[in-house]
Amino acid sequence: MRTLRFLLQKEFRQIFRDPGILRLIFVMPVMQLMVLPWAADYEIKNIKLAVIDHDHSSYSRNLVSKVTSSGYFILTDYSGSYTRAMERIEHDKADIILEIPASFEKQLVNENESTLFLAVNAINGVKAGLGSAYLRSIIQDYNREVRTEWIQFPRFSPETTVEITSSNWFNPLMEYKVFMVPGMLVLLLTMVGANLTAINIVKEKEMGTIEQINVTPVRKVHFILGKLLPFWVLGLLIFTIGFIIARVIYGIVPAGSLFTIYSFAGLYLFAVLGLGLLISTYANTQQQAMLISFFLMMIFVLMSGLYTSIDSMPDWAKAITRANPVTYFIRVIRMVVLKGSGLADIREELLTIGGFALVLNGWAVLNYHKRS
Repeated sequence: MRTLRFLLQKEFRQIFRDPGILRLIFVMPVMQLMVLPWAADYEIKNIKLAVIDHDHSSYSRNLVSKVTSSGYFILTDYSGSYTRAMERIEHDKADIILEIPASFEKQLVNENESTLFLAVNAINGVKAGLGSAYLRSIIQDYNREVRTEWIQFPRFSPETTVEITSSNWFNPLMEYKVFMVPGMLVLLLTMVGANLTAINIVKEKEMGTIEQINVTPVRKVHFILGKLLPFWVLGLLIFTIGFIIARVIYGIVPAGSLFTIYSFAGLYLFAVLGLGLLISTYANTQQQAMLISFFLMMIFVLMSGLYTSIDSMPDWAKAITRANPVTYFIRVIRMVVLKGSGLADIREELLTIGGFALVLNGWAVLNYHKRS
């Protein structure tokens, strides 16, 4: 134990002696948590709309007014030329074209139906899909308003209607920050933990101090624990700072117990730090360690379920997410923060992350070879 205590003192002194590491540990997570949630918004706004109105009737003007007043669309062109509208699409001055036929009002009044045409710039698939969905929803709402206005006698519509009422559980206002910030906390904790530990042993190799340690009677387990525990403590500190920011800046208060969150976070950190240490035992330079950790972080982030739903992925991708520790923590932190889940509800995830921690750290210990 005395040997382990000396190793821990050495690691803490080495960490706090380097101002670059301190900035990386504390400043980067704070800045990212304060900037990214405001930028990474699922809601698409400021969609540039070009309207081709061949009708110029009160109904067509009311429809255009309803679309532009929704807050999602900006009217960038209002003309009667499809060629001009397409030119605006080609020059990225319009995202969607709405073409209103010349007989729009006449067909509505005489035939109870009319046809509109949408042309969507699909280079940005997400913006195109959501923008056209917004526009279709607004047009359908306008259609209901017109039909309600026409139905005066009898008092009730003779047609069968179905009214839908809905309730949003766990996130009543559908605020994306409440959904995204906990997941971003997990990513920041993962990046800081894995990257710093990945370059830790490699830095010792490059400085030559690893050779001095190798000729001492220090056991491999003590050496690995001495590298792991300081970053485990700092990781929990960063996690705490992130939760304070989430509370103060975004007003996020966990519905569940902080003990549940920190219990899982502590176990998760052992797994992530074990991965970083494992990388450092294979890499010979800090550049190699950073490139390997960057490659793994890209896979972890994109296949974690933070930005895209895992249920919508193909089967082979779902299989990969089962080997991604980030997936489990994002699921757990959302369950606890939004839903109020307890330890009994996340026992499966606890066992899985415990398995990750055991395998990765055991592998790192076995793969570190002392050379005399």
